[in-house]
Amino acid sequence: MSSLTNKRILLGVSGSISAYKSPDIIRRLQDLGADVRVVLTSGGAQFITQLSLQAISQHSVHDNLWDKEAELSMSHIELAKWADLILIAPASANTIANLVNGQACDLLTSVILATDARLMIAPAMNQQMFQSQPLQDNLTQLRHRHIAIIKPDSGAQACGDIGPGRLPEALDIAKQVAKQLESTQLSGKRVLITLGATIEPIDPVRFISNHSSGKMGMALVNRCIEMGAKVTCVYANINAALNDKATNIQALSADQMHEVVMNNIDQQDIFIAVAAVSDYQVKTQQQQKIKKSKQSLILELAPNKDILADVCKLPNKPWCIGFAAETQNTIKNAEIKLKNKGCDAVILNDVSDTNIGFNNDENQVTFISKKQQKNISKNSKSKIAEKILNIFIKEFL
Repeated sequence: MSSLTNKRILLGVSGSISAYKSPDIIRRLQDLGADVRVVLTSGGAQFITQLSLQAISQHSVHDNLWDKEAELSMSHIELAKWADLILIAPASANTIANLVNGQACDLLTSVILATDARLMIAPAMNQQMFQSQPLQDNLTQLRHRHIAIIKPDSGAQACGDIGPGRLPEALDIAKQVAKQLESTQLSGKRVLITLGATIEPIDPVRFISNHSSGKMGMALVNRCIEMGAKVTCVYANINAALNDKATNIQALSADQMHEVVMNNIDQQDIFIAVAAVSDYQVKTQQQQKIKKSKQSLILELAPNKDILADVCKLPNKPWCIGFAAETQNTIKNAEIKLKNKGCDAVILNDVSDTNIGFNNDENQVTFISKKQQKNISKNSKSKIAEKILNIFIKEFL
């Protein structure tokens, strides 16, 4: 996996002659696996065209806060939620001053005020402007707000001056973005994650299952690996690509998954039960295909073993996170699951909403523990996974 795989980078291009490097920055970020979209300021548009940036990024370029069509979906809010990191490169002196003062004078600054994504800026300007006291004071204020500053290069400038203020090379910028998104919060931790839909056979042809795709579980697998964990992925029926950095073990039925989990749970630090495990199995599986007839068919079902509850009963259990897929009385039912299973946290997923959860790339969940209930608003499952883990780590680790 490349260092920016599944990461969403919003590139802000402001007014500097260095804007000509922006297409190469996009390329280098893409080479590392990032999905890149662009916001172009009016100043930036004096040096680079929308068409150039669109051709390289393969996405429409955003440049107008007052675009009526875009505002139907509140584009600055959508972009703010979409991004994992916002990179302003080049960042002009004017844009830097606007950031310091909390201005919302254009699309880029409005997005920044509305986001919780990480922010990086790469100043690029005349050496005298860069070394001026007001500009240096502004950069100091941004550092105090934990905004990462990419140090400019020094050398010959377009105006003929020599000194600091040149935009670094695109590859160097991309590597610094990747480093900024590195995490060691789970370094050394062992995490076991179940995902996908279990399959309970009726006969050699038919089975009982559910709509789970495994995408939410795989987003958690990917994020745990990015955060430094050693991950064991126990998967049933899924519609998501496996991560070859995990130890991947297939377990299609609930009984198989129970056996695999219990055989691998020793020494695990965290157990995340994302899999949609069938509550019941057919009591007597038919060895031959059941032929269709005009008579009603009655199947006797027997309850499956409760994987999450059994892990939580272990004398040296790991930290346990369960998932609750609910359609009604969602909070109450999730709180009951938290108590009855004995887990440390439950992630509530309202599957009655067909726009999130099962078979979708986006989700909206609630993190529930004994201490808190925290809503995580609709976003990509990758970003939802990151937020779940950040909340969990802050409370328990």
